[in-house]
Amino acid sequence: MSLTPAAGGSPAETCSPDVSIVVPVFNEEGAAVDLAREIARAFAGRRFEIVFVDDASRDGTRAVLAALAAEIPELRVLYHQHNAGQSRAVRTGVLGARGAVIVTLDGDGQNDPADAPRLVDRLVAGGSELGLVGGRRTKRRDSAAKRLGSRFGNGLRRRLLNDQADDTGCGLKVFRRDSFLRLPYFDHMHRYLPALMLREGFQIAFENVNHRPRTSGASKYNNLGRAWVSISDLMGVMWLRARARDPQAIGEV
Repeated sequence: MSLTPAAGGSPAETCSPDVSIVVPVFNEEGAAVDLAREIARAFAGRRFEIVFVDDASRDGTRAVLAALAAEIPELRVLYHQHNAGQSRAVRTGVLGARGAVIVTLDGDGQNDPADAPRLVDRLVAGGSELGLVGGRRTKRRDSAAKRLGSRFGNGLRRRLLNDQADDTGCGLKVFRRDSFLRLPYFDHMHRYLPALMLREGFQIAFENVNHRPRTSGASKYNNLGRAWVSISDLMGVMWLRARARDPQAIGEV
């Protein structure tokens, strides 16, 4: 897979992108513009597109992004008529993406876009068997309560699913579009991508990435709410993994 820029013109005008950066956003008017600009700088020199998915924000998120498209030709803005959650927004972005490689980033600006090209290179170098490269946040810039809740949740999930992931809550992930579309969709699936990729027979890998403090807006999650939905999610993913059957190899005569 080539990840070199096309000759002449902007990537959006001359050819299909190699990489689509998908960013789900909900009420992130204060962070969205700077984040889009950072992404464009991080991927300068590559064929890329940026796909923001506005999950029915109630502030000016969609408007400020639409205005920014004149400055960043690689930027596309999709939107939901009704709020459907982060996993649905990620799926909307992947379905609408034109690149074979997908990067996801949280829309609050806490993921550092400068890390993303390194994860893309790791995925491409790993060949078709490597289905996902996930970020592993170092020096978390969240509250002590959120860090503690995340540590407990990650430990329990890893023990029950054996998914190799220390930090599946990190929004920075890189995977192939066709691999993602083979996975079963359900709400909150974005937190279980390592386990779901393993279920499909793919290998997964992780890279340490930067984590930044939130500078605007408010978190959409809390420990109690996340724990409540995680119980049914974990049971569902455990069932999916238990019901998987691996043919080992597929041939054609």
